[in-house]
Amino acid sequence: MVIAPVYRITTFVPPDRLEALLAGIGKVVPLRYGHYDLAAWWSAEGVEQYRPLPGSNPTSGVAGQVSRVASIRLEFVIPRDPVLLNSVVASGLVPNHPWEEPAIFVDESSIILSHPR
Repeated sequence: MVIAPVYRITTFVPPDRLEALLAGIGKVVPLRYGHYDLAAWWSAEGVEQYRPLPGSNPTSGVAGQVSRVASIRLEFVIPRDPVLLNSVVASGLVPNHPWEEPAIFVDESSIILSHPR
């Protein structure tokens, strides 16, 4: 057994854009987890709320009005490497996410691998 340092990345995405977002991320990093790749976790559909401010360019909604849309919480891990993190966010996540300002959370975490790579 091995404890490996990782970044846990969490974002929220409309259900109909999940596959495209996963594909874009997968082009940058294989999302390995032990003897598996393309490892990601998402929750059941929930609700995301926001109000676009003046000067925004919302994909959905109107500036000044509260919007509520269906959303899925997506999580995945990558090795704790700042250069890789920047590449995943800049090349895989942001360009494949439909929102102008996607909510992206990065936590330093650890995973326990029964079978190290």
